[in-house]
Amino acid sequence: MKVMVKSLFARLSGLMVLLLLGGHIFGQQATVKIIDAKSKEAVPYATVSFQGIKTSVTKQFISDINGKVPNELKEESKITISFIGYETLEDTIAPGISTTLFLVPAVLNMSEVVITGQFRPEKADKSIYKINVINSRQIERKAATNLTDLLSSESNMRISQGGVLGTSLSLQGLSGENVKFLVDGIPVVGRLNGNIDLNQLNLYNVDHVEIIEGPMSVIYGSNAIAGVVNIITKENKSSSLTAFANAYIESVGVYNFNAGASVRRKNNNISLDLSRNFFDGYSTNDTARSLQWKPRLQYNADAYYLYSGSKTRVKLSMQYFDEMIQDKGNLISPYFETAIDTYFHTVRQTSKIETSYAISRKRKISMVGAYSTYNRKLEVYYNDLTIPEKQKAGGDTTAVGSYLLRAWYDRDYPEQKINYQVGFDGNLERNEGQRIAGGSQQIGDYAGFLSLKYDPAKKITIQPGARFTYNTKYKAPVVYSFNVKYGVTTNTAIRATYARGFRAPSIKELYLDFVDINHNLHGNPDLKAEYSNNVNLNFSYNRETTKAFLNAELGFFYNYVDNMIWLFQVGNDITTYTYGNVSKFISQGIQANTTISFYPRLTVKAGLSHVGRKFPENTADLSDKKFHYSTDLNAMATYTFEKYNTSVTANYKFTGRFPQLTPDGTFANDYISGYSNLDISIMKSFLQNKFAITAGGKNLLDVKDVSAAIVNSGAHSASSDGASRVAWGRTAFVKLTYNFKKL
Repeated sequence: MKVMVKSLFARLSGLMVLLLLGGHIFGQQATVKIIDAKSKEAVPYATVSFQGIKTSVTKQFISDINGKVPNELKEESKITISFIGYETLEDTIAPGISTTLFLVPAVLNMSEVVITGQFRPEKADKSIYKINVINSRQIERKAATNLTDLLSSESNMRISQGGVLGTSLSLQGLSGENVKFLVDGIPVVGRLNGNIDLNQLNLYNVDHVEIIEGPMSVIYGSNAIAGVVNIITKENKSSSLTAFANAYIESVGVYNFNAGASVRRKNNNISLDLSRNFFDGYSTNDTARSLQWKPRLQYNADAYYLYSGSKTRVKLSMQYFDEMIQDKGNLISPYFETAIDTYFHTVRQTSKIETSYAISRKRKISMVGAYSTYNRKLEVYYNDLTIPEKQKAGGDTTAVGSYLLRAWYDRDYPEQKINYQVGFDGNLERNEGQRIAGGSQQIGDYAGFLSLKYDPAKKITIQPGARFTYNTKYKAPVVYSFNVKYGVTTNTAIRATYARGFRAPSIKELYLDFVDINHNLHGNPDLKAEYSNNVNLNFSYNRETTKAFLNAELGFFYNYVDNMIWLFQVGNDITTYTYGNVSKFISQGIQANTTISFYPRLTVKAGLSHVGRKFPENTADLSDKKFHYSTDLNAMATYTFEKYNTSVTANYKFTGRFPQLTPDGTFANDYISGYSNLDISIMKSFLQNKFAITAGGKNLLDVKDVSAAIVNSGAHSASSDGASRVAWGRTAFVKLTYNFKKL
């Protein structure tokens, strides 16, 4: 009897334990835990999206402090996890289960997905081109407000400053009309002296910047011999509502404010972003009325509507930019009561439609059409400071209108050896104004292009391409390129490119007629078109362990340009200039870059570039056969205190002594001295990364003007005292950022 009682008691006790355990198990909510694949620590505040495979019902969450989100699914679903600084993870998950998923840190540019020059979006390390990506996290940590801030510390890039004409960029020893600037694939119009003012390209709504150094003429046509800079703006991909607001203040007198919002309903997305930037001007002589760095006020507006279906994508967008620069003159003797003031008002606007249709999983047809305008109005006033009214003394307006139509077809099956892209590209540009001979001129450029991708073996990709162009002013040759990528080992890759380039002179180079008190510039309708041969070679090595990552790159380039277009002095008149051709121009160089990351806290980057230029057939100085070199060094380090959600970033660049070209096309003894720059910033995030504050110092070495030996500074230089304007000295800054996201 006792045995039976004990047996019954044991069974009842076991059943009770099972019931209790079962109640605990069934009462416990299923969760998905997100872990850093390197540090094995939880990833809080990541965005997690669930989409039902059958019903397409979408649910979204933000992971908690322990990296967890609930699994409340009713059906098998697709899960997408994204967080800044990590590669986006996509997987499938069943309802009612708990699981752990690992996010891989995107510590290198090679982890970024790029679109510039690609058949389809591709990771940078898989691209046949060597692409440098500057992502949104780098932009935030540097507190960069425009493209000048962002690129000033990059390797193999040289920024030239100007008080009124703004900044310009040199790549591989080539600058001006040879560097193509794009915003979401659309060329930026409105060049001054051949350059795009980088201060006008703001970053408040930019997701990342893609840079390809070297010739891209087959894909992007003229102005792409030196390379392409493509600014990719942000797009709301999953949230029902997003909003942001930023405030940036710099001690030199910079006050920037911007805000924006995006609403998404099923397949429809609408967005509006606005910004106001103000710079108070700066001069080393703080009592001077005429400032070395001119005051400027900018307004930006960006809007888009996006429809994104399973096969069809349609996007309508508009970008508007408005800038006013004040160039106040010094008081005129003998009574010092009057001055000549000049105002430059610039308006740039782009309207765009882009659409794509997926014919199948790996076949797609795409089209983009855009109309861009650029208006720059110059007004000169005689200002008597004893009376309130100003007397207008002159002025003029330059207007540019540009039409673009581009359509292409992609066939890209990774499992097949041969794929291709074929398309059409049409551009029509019209310039009007008092500075243009005849008052109005236009040039059309219409081309068909073809690019083949051939994978003869698993480790080898060969991509030849050709562009067939009709130019309304010049007979254009067939432009071609040949790209090869060879994966020597899993960790090592070699990329080689040969390309033929062509650039017809711009309307201003042909027809400019600009004469005033400070300028006497004339175009040359007899200019020859530029032809180029370009070679690039790049070696890359990557090695990863559980705690560290190493990337090392070594690159070489050679650019040979026939009929390089240059601005020449006319006779002995130092005020009169016209455009002409230099028979031969060569630039060559080497660059090396390395990145070391110690997960998850420290990333260090360093780079070196050594660039030489020469005129091998210069009739002015036949003895000048050597290359004239300049050497730049750069370094960056970021340390992250994960426990405190804080990072510290330092950027350093040494810009080496730069040989200057004189108006007759020689190097002579002209130069700009080398200088160093150091920026340090601290970024702290709060409230689940919704709020962030970034503070620090720029130009901590207090560089302003550097010595220069310039025999003749040219038609646009603002320096006449043996100095080159580099920066406005040491400054402190603070940036406040707020991001709101409703899933």
